[in-house]
Amino acid sequence: MGVNHSTWHCMDFSNVKHFKMRKTELCLSSEGSEVILATSSDEKHPPENIIDGNPDTFWTTTGMFPQEFIICFHKHVRIERLVIQSYFDLVHTEGQLQNEEIMARDGSATYLRFIIVSAFDHFASVHSVSAEGTVVSNLS
Repeated sequence: MGVNHSTWHCMDFSNVKHFKMRKTELCLSSEGSEVILATSSDEKHPPENIIDGNPDTFWTTTGMFPQEFIICFHKHVRIERLVIQSYFDLVHTEGQLQNEEIMARDGSATYLRFIIVSAFDHFASVHSVSAEGTVVSNLS
């Protein structure tokens, strides 16, 4: 009866680069994102402020509800975590910003659409939208 001999070869993987999808902040104009629609605009606080990365700027609505804005990524992205920093909650918090965090399920997007249906006061402001995730593919 024959004997099977296994031969194992050890390979050196020390020079192999691991390719990992880089998580990035997707909702920044510097990453190519754009606010393509907003139902209101104030000259001093335009909708582009939502994605400019500056914590001192914001978009403010002009008084009626509902209000809406759409962010376009110009690429397919997979979002893992979404945080909206705003001042429009239904609860008055004495001038403090509210952070609304949304954990995303599996899926990809090209656009994010936000609708503000009501607020504590007649106006709302959105200071930033943060979407952490990875680029799935570029649009052709």
